[in-house]
Amino acid sequence: QVQLVESGGGSVQAGGSLRLSCAASGYTYTRASMAWFRLPPGKDREWVATIWPGGGIQQYIDSVKGRFLISRDNAKNTLYLQMNSLKPEDTSTYYCAADTDCSGCNEGWRFSGEYNYWGQGTQVTVSS
Repeated sequence: QVQLVESGGGSVQAGGSLRLSCAASGYTYTRASMAWFRLPPGKDREWVATIWPGGGIQQYIDSVKGRFLISRDNAKNTLYLQMNSLKPEDTSTYYCAADTDCSGCNEGWRFSGEYNYWGQGTQVTVSS
């Protein structure tokens, strides 16, 4: 049974930092690309970042480049999102997602349809 469990969300002031974690189980973690998506209030879900199975390649949406860092610990089956210089527009529910066979690793890694398992989400609220 695949499980993705996010943690680390909370409320911070603008300029602050948070680190999200996603603990994965039930599949071969080292074969999966992993991603963070977010759902801002009143908006559509948007892709935030993807990291490839080995961890050496990452991609980010332009709005978080230079502020967010996606990483993974393959020994601990855990995905992270370090979020610095947070802005009120980063307020969202953040979801981790797994593409367990890396089918989207060549293309499509921005699209939610490439990811076959999702966590339950963790809320991040940034106040001005």
